[in-house]
Amino acid sequence: MAWRRRPEAGVGARGALALLALALYAPGARGRALEWYSAVVSTEYVDPRSNRTVWSVSESGRFGDSSPKEAAQGVVGVPRAADRDPEGCAPDTRFLVPAPGGRGGAPWVALVARGGCTFKEKVLVAARRNASAVVLYNDEGHGNLTTPMSHAGTGNIVVIMVSYPKGREIFDLVQKGIAVKMTIEVGTRHVQEFISGQSVVFVAIAFITMMIISLAWLIFYYIQRFLYNGSQFGSQSHRKEAKKIIGQLPLHTVKHGEKGIDVDAENCAVCIENFKVKDIIRILPCKHIFHRICIDPWLLDHRTCPMCKLDVIKALGYWGELEDVQETPAPESTPGSILAANLSITLQDDRSEGSSLPSSSASDSAPQCDASFKEDASENTALLETGRSDLQRGGPIS
Repeated sequence: MAWRRRPEAGVGARGALALLALALYAPGARGRALEWYSAVVSTEYVDPRSNRTVWSVSESGRFGDSSPKEAAQGVVGVPRAADRDPEGCAPDTRFLVPAPGGRGGAPWVALVARGGCTFKEKVLVAARRNASAVVLYNDEGHGNLTTPMSHAGTGNIVVIMVSYPKGREIFDLVQKGIAVKMTIEVGTRHVQEFISGQSVVFVAIAFITMMIISLAWLIFYYIQRFLYNGSQFGSQSHRKEAKKIIGQLPLHTVKHGEKGIDVDAENCAVCIENFKVKDIIRILPCKHIFHRICIDPWLLDHRTCPMCKLDVIKALGYWGELEDVQETPAPESTPGSILAANLSITLQDDRSEGSSLPSSSASDSAPQCDASFKEDASENTALLETGRSDLQRGGPIS
């Protein structure tokens, strides 16, 4: 019987993962790196109530994309309240710089809020007022976060962004007329890699291809599984019907001193073991006998006699498909049936032996052979009639 291997899952998934890995790690999959620098912001001012100097240092700023990465310092200035422009977007915006003796020629740093216009416009407005650096504080909704700033075309002026709490703290101090000195220094270099647009297209194509391959494999897998289940069901049904037909073959229990079976000489051709008393044997249509537990599995797989290759299923009259077979319990044959099957062979052997004797002794033993033949025949006939009557009554078969 040909066995089909059951389809296994996992091959398509491994191939899809390999394709995705190839797409991600292929040359050119990574785009250019985004490089940015943090800014260390130091502030110093004199508290008018306690007359003490208060200073703080924190790496809370971020340099703009087009800003030179260099240090800067100065007194912080904010847009005047009268201008009503805290974002510093108007071209004529004036700044309040509460430094002793006014701004004069001392460097100063512009502090403006985010929003209202572009980063570039804010930086250019402060640069026209001779600010040495521009500090933008983020929106309130961003909390302590800072974001990248693009301000190409602003020249060599230092531009950083600080968080909203930090910016509002300094802004409120300046609004109260407190001079706040700020120092900006270059902080840590950060590198952030991202995938380029070309790589995104490549990964998308690879992903779509992976999905198509996975879908095709999934369809193929379920088709193979359906065919496998169908073949298994068909083979099981075929074996079930064949088992019913094989069950119709006669059975016999070997008994001690039984005529027709030489327990010491005859053996089962399947297991190559001699028949023993109380062994249950199966009798095939070709008159060959085997152990039932040996010949039944053989017939389920091969359908033929192991010795003469007779097709047992066809010999029982089933030529087409094994369908609509009624399961009929096979009766055990009586000893007379086996004796009758071997009767002709015994008779031929006796006659051949008799023919080899001298003519005088053959003529003397002829009446004895005839008497023995008649006695065996009558005994076999009586055993056969007894077996048939037991079958009709439904009684046990010895």
